[in-house]
Amino acid sequence: MSAEINATAASLLGFLHDGPMTGWDLVARAEQTIGPFWSLTKSQVYRELAYMADHGLVTPGETGRRDAKPYTVTDAGRAAFAEWAARGPGEGTIRLPLLLFVTLGRHLQPGLLRSVLSEQRARQAELLKQYLGLRQVLGEREDTDPHVLATLEYGITVARATVRWIDRLPPEVGARETPHTRR
Repeated sequence: MSAEINATAASLLGFLHDGPMTGWDLVARAEQTIGPFWSLTKSQVYRELAYMADHGLVTPGETGRRDAKPYTVTDAGRAAFAEWAARGPGEGTIRLPLLLFVTLGRHLQPGLLRSVLSEQRARQAELLKQYLGLRQVLGEREDTDPHVLATLEYGITVARATVRWIDRLPPEVGARETPHTRR
């Protein structure tokens, strides 16, 4: 049995299946491919790379320009990735601050929730526009990974649904004054 890995380490090992990459390369790849739905910081990437190197899941290469060190996935790393994948993604947890804001809206200052909803709607509409543009670009390429496209379609669906949801909220959400918000 290989070292147990978390989803962050698994994502890095998955990227390394495509060939050696530096920590910087991995950060850039993560931002491009999973950034919209999976936050990953530089410190997490380097922490996970150190853990995986210590456990024989990756092999660091020779240090190059700017102290960049390419990492290669090992057979043990491939096995750890396969074990992680065999467990499945597990139960997802939705942790959206927007939903918390709406749930607790009656305790917020008057107008704050309306402002937050307006800002979030604009962000989701812009994200939707970006996703649709990316889908067009990727759809024109013959080498586009269908798995990436499937994930992109999920992002399009969620952004579109969020905009619709905000548009369909009852008028009193974000506008209502309650004894808790009157001061």
